[in-house]
Amino acid sequence: MKRYTGIHHAAFATRDIERTVRYWRDLLGMPLVYSYGDPGYRQYFFRISEGCQVSFFEWSEVEKIPLKRHGDPVRGPFAFDHIALGVESEEVLWELVAMLDGAGFPVSDVVNHGCFYSVYSYDPNGIPVEFSWDLPGIDLLRQPVLHQEAQPSGTCMISEPLADQWPTPTPILLEERIVVDGEGSENFS
Repeated sequence: MKRYTGIHHAAFATRDIERTVRYWRDLLGMPLVYSYGDPGYRQYFFRISEGCQVSFFEWSEVEKIPLKRHGDPVRGPFAFDHIALGVESEEVLWELVAMLDGAGFPVSDVVNHGCFYSVYSYDPNGIPVEFSWDLPGIDLLRQPVLHQEAQPSGTCMISEPLADQWPTPTPILLEERIVVDGEGSENFS
């Protein structure tokens, strides 16, 4: 089993980095922990929690995403629907509702999904953001709930990874491992 630590970062784009910084850092309270680049190509990272960030590329020609309700189906090429950020308590969820509403951002009612409560909003770039609080006493990792009215194939209703679904990878030998410097590496020795 691979040992993942969570989403390291989700990367988005903005043409208005100052408004984006004010929203993610000043309104939501996520520290700006790393930035690098030159005008026309800069990236900014905001810490959500230990080991989890959201980042933004500053691109002067990018346009704001048209608002679409979270989860509504679309047609044509599409890959991203929304980002969901966990919060530590129901009280924090209600504080977010008041804070977002007070700052003029649209925010939904609190929605009960059975195992968590959520509110839905948008950042200044039109990025759909969900805030979710897991209900106490429900552990989906220990007791998955896989229920759908229109049942997909049996494979889609199995929680644990299935063995032998892909070829066994050939390990990369130490002498074959090459690491190249990327954007930002010059900021660290």
